[in-house]
This record gives sequence, C-alpha cells and structure tokens, in this order.
Amino acid sequence: MAYMLLIVEPTGQRAERSEEAGRDLYDRMVAFGADLKTRGLLLAAESLASQDSAVRVQKRDGRARLVDGPFAEAKEMIGGFFLLDCATREEAVAIAQTCPAAQWCTIEVREVAPCYR
Repeated sequence: MAYMLLIVEPTGQRAERSEEAGRDLYDRMVAFGADLKTRGLLLAAESLASQDSAVRVQKRDGRARLVDGPFAEAKEMIGGFFLLDCATREEAVAIAQTCPAAQWCTIEVREVAPCYR
C-alpha cells in the first residue's frame, strides 16, 4: 500500500533559522530518504519551497481565481513529502516516528486512495 508522509511545518519557521541550520536539517532529511530507498520503501520524496512563492487556483462557474502566497490565514504549510510503499498503516506510522522532521514539525500519515473512498 502507498502512504504519504506530509511534512507539516509552521509558517515562518524557515525564516527563523540560519542557513547553516537549514542545511543541516535538509541533510538529515536526505539521509532519512536515502535509508528508506535502500530498504525499498521510498517511491518518491521532495522538499517544497516556502508558500511565499505558491499560488492557489480555484475554478468556479468557468472562471479561474488565482491567489498568490504568502497566505496570511495559514498557520502551517506543507514543507515536503515522502511517498512510501508500506505493508500496513502501522509500518508507515512507525517510519513517520523516525523521521527527523518530527522533532520540529508534524508528520501527517495518509494512505493513497481514490477520492471516492
């Protein structure tokens, strides 16, 4: 089964740390992903840019509405993800508990499934 680990981080957190600290955290996350890949569990992983450069798109009644970030109402943002091939939900949760980002963010574990379920 495929599970996604969403890295949910407080907005502004990246700006509060030094570049050196950010690079150290990034290196730890890359090593975490490399270990998952070696174990045959990693399907995909990416770090995402800050929401400052994001855009939200909605289409209603045939009209597109675009809203550029940063989004004032947002208290959290998706900072990245790991897409895993796990036998069970429990395995995905156990992996999430070992993710370095769990020390400064929230890791949301979601099963990949059709939107009608």
